[in-house]
Amino acid sequence: MDAKELSPEMLSSRTDPTEIKYESSIDIPESTGDYDLFQPRALQAFRMALAIRGTCHNLYLSGDANLGRSYFAREYFKLRAANRPTPPDQLYLHNFSHQDRPIAVNLPAGKGKEFKEALADVTAQIREQLPAWFEREPHVKAHEKISRTFQDEREDMFSKMEDLAKERGFSLEIDDQNGLTLIPLVEGRILNDEEFERLDPELRKTLRNSADDLLIEITAILRRIGKTEEGFRKDERKLHQETAKEMLKEQLAPLHKDYDSFETIRDYLDDIESELIDNIDLFMAREQPSPSPLAGLNLSDASPADDLFSRFDVNLLVDNSETEGAPVVMSDHPTPFNLLGSIERESEMGALYTDFTLIRAGDIHKANHGYLIVYADDILTTPSSWEGLLRALRTGQARIEDPGEGDQVRTKTLEPEPIPLDLTVILIGSEDTYELLLYNDERFGKYFKLKAHMQLYAERNAENIERFVRVLGKIITDAELLPFERSSLARIVDHSSRLAEDQTKLSLRIPLIKEMMVEASALAALDGKKTVDLPAIGEAISMKDFRSNLYEEEFMTEYDREVIKVETTGEGVGHANGLSVTLFGDYEFGLPHRISCTVGVGHGGILDLEREARMGGPIHTKGMMIIKSCLVRLFAQDKPIVMTGSLCFEQSYAGIEGDSASGAELAALLSSLSGVPIKYDYAFTGAVSQSGMIMAVGGVSRKIEGFFEVCRRRGFNGKQGVIFPADNVVNLMLRDEIIEAVQKKQFHIYPVTTIEEAMLILTGVEAGEVDGNGKFPEGSLYRRADDRLAELARLAAQAECRKP
Repeated sequence: MDAKELSPEMLSSRTDPTEIKYESSIDIPESTGDYDLFQPRALQAFRMALAIRGTCHNLYLSGDANLGRSYFAREYFKLRAANRPTPPDQLYLHNFSHQDRPIAVNLPAGKGKEFKEALADVTAQIREQLPAWFEREPHVKAHEKISRTFQDEREDMFSKMEDLAKERGFSLEIDDQNGLTLIPLVEGRILNDEEFERLDPELRKTLRNSADDLLIEITAILRRIGKTEEGFRKDERKLHQETAKEMLKEQLAPLHKDYDSFETIRDYLDDIESELIDNIDLFMAREQPSPSPLAGLNLSDASPADDLFSRFDVNLLVDNSETEGAPVVMSDHPTPFNLLGSIERESEMGALYTDFTLIRAGDIHKANHGYLIVYADDILTTPSSWEGLLRALRTGQARIEDPGEGDQVRTKTLEPEPIPLDLTVILIGSEDTYELLLYNDERFGKYFKLKAHMQLYAERNAENIERFVRVLGKIITDAELLPFERSSLARIVDHSSRLAEDQTKLSLRIPLIKEMMVEASALAALDGKKTVDLPAIGEAISMKDFRSNLYEEEFMTEYDREVIKVETTGEGVGHANGLSVTLFGDYEFGLPHRISCTVGVGHGGILDLEREARMGGPIHTKGMMIIKSCLVRLFAQDKPIVMTGSLCFEQSYAGIEGDSASGAELAALLSSLSGVPIKYDYAFTGAVSQSGMIMAVGGVSRKIEGFFEVCRRRGFNGKQGVIFPADNVVNLMLRDEIIEAVQKKQFHIYPVTTIEEAMLILTGVEAGEVDGNGKFPEGSLYRRADDRLAELARLAAQAECRKP
């Protein structure tokens, strides 16, 4: 059973620059939709979202961070939405019947802005020209005619009153305020007060009674004068209204011509005309009011006419005049106001007020008849936004209202007419968030029926490499980077496979790749280069690692000073070098650890010290149980296993999780049982099964690089290397310096499939196989371990017999 060392060619996947058919990125054709083909599941869901309208088939885009989820969705839907009909403009108009319920109106794209401007021009002209319209000659003559008729009738009645007074012996005087005074006449002469008092009492009484009777008749005549004046005022107002109606018909005619096909607008224009005619008195010439004695206060200068014309404003809620196709809106900050719309308020004289012009659109209004993209984490942090969105999807209406806060007193506000909703929501989040919503909110599954799951990797084949390079070309063009040479493009393909940790795959974490390309372009520009060459790519990658590897460097310093006890030369019984992966932030690195094992006489079995100290996770504990099962399979077929022992990670002060060190733990245990030393030149990573198979683990490249770095710092002896699962060969994407060390025979990498292969490399002793008698060969590692277990069982039995 010989384990073969991997050749340098198998340690990584390298793209031959000649496989890239473009001399440089300048030659790459414009990319449209190349990335889409890397996401077949998401692409299918996107197509369904485009084909199915309504508010029930919304889409959840599931994927890990740094997959370019929002860019992918936004670019895909923008490209397709551009070919869709442009949605109408959305307006709110004053409701003359119910002032607190503004009317929602939609007009074809661009018509809303035109209507707003046209109506503003017309109302401004009406306000300016209507007062002058009453000074036109036809109106003045008609007004003079009814005024003259009224004055003639009035004067006749006053003459009748004067004649009646003379007949009864009184003089009738009328002052400037139209006050009436009856003065008695005696012998044709007006009496003053003194003369009246000197008259005979009977005569005075008679005059007073006559005056009272006369006053009753005069009052009746005055009532007739009042009715005549009232009729005059009605005729005068009717004349003004008819004159104004003529002018309004003329001014509003162009608007009727352009917008009468829209029933709501036609009725609204009729309402404007009626409102102006009903308030015609505001346009009549009148005296200027005297200055207010409270002039020092900041009072509103608004006149009744200002209030009237403010009702004719148009609130252009959504203006699609410059929109091409259906809208695609990215809701970056989905608060209730930003997402669902709001009713603003303004302050005047310390009081808050609102009207229909202060209604503001939310993102769902802007995205209506199109697509709304929102991050799940953003909207779920504001429950009222999430509830409002689901309510809008359920009712198919976008309703703008003041949010109610518990028992807060509700003040009088507006109730805008709801707007019919026809949009598709694209919710972006992780798979964990998807499951959380699916299992805890039954409405989610009802309204988000489409799931688009983005994959992390694509197969690394010639077709996909070609497509991947075109995506790189788009990145270079869009970000305005320096041209990339052919060798640089090939190196980025390899870097993508390293991110994927798989020689046969390409990582689709495009934002991370773009980040590296931007830095490489900047470094090339700083060096005065016209193109991005291979050294610039390598420098960008190494500089990014350097900025993040402070903790790794501190660990390596501890290895250099031998504060962390890990041997890289020599050998010892019951000790093995295991490997782990540590993650700080977004930087991952591998570290070696000493795993030690002790065994002795007793019945305690094998103790997992990490578990006993509550530092081991459930997967690590399961790995320890599998190790015990391996012992049973190997050595408990003809006798019980009676022993005590312990396994631990030395100098481990944090929690341990995972089973990738179970292979090294089993190796330490077998070494301790057999007494065969393990060579410290090797580190071992891999999970073990009950049958002794070494199974794949994660982070293989980083683990190998971690042990390599410790060996490099201490100096190579030509024997050092790493043993790892053969199933992980495809996951190797090692750095160039490790490949070079393997070429020089300074470092060695061995893939193994069984624990027996690993033990042969670690100890140089064959493990051995059971013969027909159920025994392992003499001198084999398993025979020594089996004999030691038999001895431990015998010693344990003797100790039991000696007990009193």
